[in-house]
Parts: sequence; C-alpha cells; structure tokens
Amino acid sequence: MRSAQQGFTSSLRSAEHGFTSPLRSAQQGFTLIELLVALMIFAMLASAGVLLLGNSVAAQAQVKARLDDMAAVQRAGGALAADLGQAVPRITRTEAGTNAPAFWAHDDGEAQPVMQFVRGGWDNLGDLPRPSLQKVEYWVRQGRLERRTYAQLDGATGDEPAALLDNVETVVLRFRDAQGTWQEAWTPSQPDLMPRAVEMMVKRTGEPPIVLRFLVAPGPAEKLEGATGA
Repeated sequence: MRSAQQGFTSSLRSAEHGFTSPLRSAQQGFTLIELLVALMIFAMLASAGVLLLGNSVAAQAQVKARLDDMAAVQRAGGALAADLGQAVPRITRTEAGTNAPAFWAHDDGEAQPVMQFVRGGWDNLGDLPRPSLQKVEYWVRQGRLERRTYAQLDGATGDEPAALLDNVETVVLRFRDAQGTWQEAWTPSQPDLMPRAVEMMVKRTGEPPIVLRFLVAPGPAEKLEGATGA
C-alpha cells in the first residue's frame, strides 16, 4: 500500500516538474517542430518524384523521336530499293519533248532531280488505261528528300512529290559500272546503259551521314567500240 502511494506521489511530482506520461502526450498530438519536419520530408519526396517523372517523360519522347526517325530512313530506303530493283532501260521524253537517257543523275542543287529513271512493276489495281512502267524522280528540295512520279512516260507533267526524309542537307551519289568500278558521276556511253548499283550518302542536320546502297535491275550490255554483230 505504501509502495502504491509512493508511486502516485512520484507521478504527481513529475507532473509538477513538467513531465507527462506517454498516454497524455499521445492525446495532445504532434508539436509544431514535428509537423514542420514531416512537411519538409514530404516536400522532398514529392520533388524527387516529380523530377523522376519529368526525366522519364523526356526520355520516352526522345526514344519515340529516334524510333520515328529510324522508321523514316527505313521507308525511304525501301522505296529506293523497290524502284531501283525494278529499273528498266527505257529512254523517255521530257516535258519539252527532248530525249532523256534511261538513267541519269545530276548534282545541280534544287534545279534538277538528283536521279531519274523508269521502273517496271507498277501495279494497276483499278485497271486504268496506263502502262505498267513508271517514270520516277528523286529530288532534294527545301531540306527534304522527295520522290516524284509520272502518270505517263513521255512528255507528261509530274505528280505532286512525296517527302521521304526531312532535315536533308546534301545527297551524294556514286554509281557502279559493269566493270565493278565506282564512279562519282554517271555519264554512260549509250543512252540505255544502266548502272549495276547506286550508293547514296545522305547528310542530315545534326545526324551522322547515312550511306545506303542499292542494286539496280540488269540492263543491256555496254557496246564496245569496234564490235560487230554476228
């Protein structure tokens, strides 16, 4: 009994000197300093989460842009491979009525196409009154690599060009002849002569150069000077 009284007396003395029991402290709640510390920790965690989310979104946008760019390069390469792989040695006439070689290329800037030829295998799903051959041009204009086609082979006006690649600064072509030599310019000795392969180096803004190589459908053999028929 005396011990209980002493314990109760001790509790009273502790209360008088400013000490409270744990039960009473829990009932009174947190102090101002504890609330400030908790808010500071929450703000730090929220800031870290926002920064992490922002970096994740930016990285995802960069990856998407890179994938879209790679897909555009693949589409352009696919169009060139399909056209050159079905090229035919067909001499055509320009809009002015002059004859154009079966395959010719220029390096005159935006004034003329960088490459022009005729391809076969043009699908005619609508059974339209047109040939299965199609004249194709590739241009570099206003920073874009464009593909332009013609509904008719001779003397017709070209259709609206389709953009294949953006941010194009320069396009440099090389041509492989029948002897396996790469030439900087295509100047055939006969108008229906075709290169065996075409190399295209595309320089784009802020990107390393892209080198693409394409096989050309077999054309006629080069006629040697002094050769006579059987």
